[in-house]
Amino acid sequence: MAAKPVPEPADIDIAPIAPAGHLELYELFAEVVSRGDGFPQLPPLSWTVFDETWVRPVTVVVGARLCGNLVGAYYLKANFPGLGSHIANAGYVVALGHRRRGVGRKLVGDSIARAPSFGFDAIQFNFVFADNPARSLYEEMGFEVIGRIPGALGDQDALIYWRRVSGE
Repeated sequence: MAAKPVPEPADIDIAPIAPAGHLELYELFAEVVSRGDGFPQLPPLSWTVFDETWVRPVTVVVGARLCGNLVGAYYLKANFPGLGSHIANAGYVVALGHRRRGVGRKLVGDSIARAPSFGFDAIQFNFVFADNPARSLYEEMGFEVIGRIPGALGDQDALIYWRRVSGE
């Protein structure tokens, strides 16, 4: 079987997702949750949990499309209320068949560039699985581990990452 060609960054369209795209995003996120892959939500994913994660508390949801198909997404939202609302929280998903093809890199880069336009000066990830393969990408893109939660996932630790996105 021939390997799928790696998309060129120019082939991946990055843009906010309108409410009409929520069902497609739900399906992508449900796939990730069903594998226990990078998010702590328990399967099966309910619409309510999806809504609480990706819709209601969110400042912006941005998708990555390849040939019109949603292959990844991220959200930005205030990580803390009030005085701490200048720090964003972000979550990223990439469809299994499109990982290690530049989609995640484009999403993380876009979130770093877009965050200041919403008043955020930093991005913090609160719960990165210690065995998450995206950790190397985050670190390469300037995120630092600022904390560790021992045994957050049974026998696995979770890490807290942070990066300034403005004023550099």
